[in-house]
Amino acid sequence: MNIINRNNVRVCGKGAKTIVFAHGYGCDQSMWRRVSPSFEDEYRVVLFDYVGVGLSNADAYDPVRYSSLAGYAKDIVEIFTALDLQDAILVGHSVSSMISLLAAIKIPHRISKLIMICPTPCYLNDRPDYIGGFEQADIEGLLDIIDRNQPGWAAHLAGIVVNNPDQPELAQELEVNFCAMDPAIAKRFAKATFLADNRSDLVGFDKPCLILQCQEDLVAPNVVGDYLHQHLLNSHLQQMKATGHCPHMSHPLETIELIKKYLASNVKQN
Repeated sequence: MNIINRNNVRVCGKGAKTIVFAHGYGCDQSMWRRVSPSFEDEYRVVLFDYVGVGLSNADAYDPVRYSSLAGYAKDIVEIFTALDLQDAILVGHSVSSMISLLAAIKIPHRISKLIMICPTPCYLNDRPDYIGGFEQADIEGLLDIIDRNQPGWAAHLAGIVVNNPDQPELAQELEVNFCAMDPAIAKRFAKATFLADNRSDLVGFDKPCLILQCQEDLVAPNVVGDYLHQHLLNSHLQQMKATGHCPHMSHPLETIELIKKYLASNVKQN
């Protein structure tokens, strides 16, 4: 199968170094349009859609493969292999932060560093040692409403995720993307996302990582960013002025600035 066509891979830019942008749950590569063009002068920029969303090849969707985040990580591994990328920078938003980490574990020579935007290794609370922000009943309720009322859950979740009421058009855009998903794929991706526990995958991971943490993020609260920073050996935690869970949409200039500042630094991050 042609991986480039399968994942609707788009390559642009003119730099010697490659930067790859991986979108979050229920989105597609268009969500990066406010950010990725700013890297095209210095980097070769790669954008893609996970199988099952956006303009990916729907015929390639395998419900068994995509029942876990490992299946989505395999998409990244196959894209990097198809393009023969070496020492590339991988930027992941939300669940793609952990998907990217799983991919980096598989192909360490192809990925030099990770940029994690609003990441979380586990959404579920595991008291008293870990707070992810959600109780089991919260997730079960979300999965149930996906079955019963796709427009309803899409509007509800989009508002929670964006959490920028002064920019209602962003929640509307996200809602449209959620509604565009096949309901069965939406629920399966939601289960893979919100029931995942990647805390054990952090152990021993020493690739340089930038963690971008937003204010008032209802999906990945501050305590989650602190946890990741403590458990990733070579991470730098940056608290943003941005609010909500989608700074690449709501606060693109700050997102661009912080990523570029991190990448320009030759100092080992601690």
